[in-house]
Amino acid sequence: MKTPCRSLRGTRRAFTLPELLVAMAIMAMMVTALFSFVFSMAEIWGRGGEKRLFEQHVNAVTRHVDSLLRRAAWPRGGVALDEPFSVQEIKPSGGSTASLLTFELQDGDRLLTWPEQPLPSVRCSLGLESNRGLVLYWQSSLEKDWQDTPPRTALISPFVTKLEYAFSDDSLTSWHNSDVLSKNSSGAWVLPDRVILVFKHGGFEARRELTLPLGGGLSVF
Repeated sequence: MKTPCRSLRGTRRAFTLPELLVAMAIMAMMVTALFSFVFSMAEIWGRGGEKRLFEQHVNAVTRHVDSLLRRAAWPRGGVALDEPFSVQEIKPSGGSTASLLTFELQDGDRLLTWPEQPLPSVRCSLGLESNRGLVLYWQSSLEKDWQDTPPRTALISPFVTKLEYAFSDDSLTSWHNSDVLSKNSSGAWVLPDRVILVFKHGGFEARRELTLPLGGGLSVF
């Protein structure tokens, strides 16, 4: 005669109230520890996130301005330019006249928004407006009355608070910085060897130096 098997259901034992309370207490401690870890990491990440965004902006703007300068110095029609940069008197709309580093972009730039069909031979000047930041004054030399019309303005970065120029002596051993462009004893404008951008946002600050390329796209280091 076969012995009847015991039901598995009958062998199970329910949790007692003390066991449930202990399990709930352990679960509560684990959840509290998990949330504390998550919130602390979020706080650390948030503090570092603003700095990372600032550094990304600085790097992107620096690369773009460097690209503008190099494109201005690139050969045209296979012929290298003698001097792609100059100093021009620029008078923006509603502003005072300033002597700015000026260059030409044959095909314009993505920052330049044309009201109509884009034109080539775009004359650009780097400038700094105290209430806006680093800007690019621009207009095409193919526009009608372009010499008598104020240039358009494109904002490059609102975080650039200072635009400086670095000049070297003939031996490249001595340097001096200035926030304005000036003329030599002969009355000719002196081109800088480097352009310096100073970024500032809240408690963050960065300084970047860009070498002004020679004609043909090469740089002096």
